Amino acid sequence: MKAPAAAIGFDGLLGTDGRSYSLSSFAEKQLLVVIFSSNRCPTAKAFEERINAIQHDYADRGVQVVAINSTDEHLYAEESFPAMVERAREGRYAFPYLKDTEQRAARAFGAECTLHAFILDRDRRIRYRGRIEDSRNPDRATTREVRDALDDLLGGREVRVPETQAYGCALDLAPA
Repeated sequence: MKAPAAAIGFDGLLGTDGRSYSLSSFAEKQLLVVIFSSNRCPTAKAFEERINAIQHDYADRGVQVVAINSTDEHLYAEESFPAMVERAREGRYAFPYLKDTEQRAARAFGAECTLHAFILDRDRRIRYRGRIEDSRNPDRATTREVRDALDDLLGGREVRVPETQAYGCALDLAPA
């Protein structure tokens, strides 16, 4: 089996709570779920409650969810930081929502769309990458990959399905 990939960190990302975050901000957490999200994407909107539920359900087990918005606000005004603050407030986000203005985090992780999830272990190696569930409609979801991967890791097991195809809106990255 291939060894888990080392995570490329992020540094100095402004959260909707006004704080600056780095990967090291979560050093005490056993597992970190990094989700590349967006304000305008219907898939991201459809998963807000489920992402909040993941944070609530796993928080006492040392898991932290972090959402990162890397979408260029010059292309989409609704991706501005003030719009993110409003979205986080309206959605009652139970997790930090960070702005990746220069899109460095998205490039480092290899995020392809919103929503794209990555689970990092205690050593901050990527142990899962892909979708959260197999359907945007919660009533049609038949698999729960992020929850399954968290359960595997928290149970001391290898992740049974370490990679799936993420889906959602294109993550328009500016040329590097």
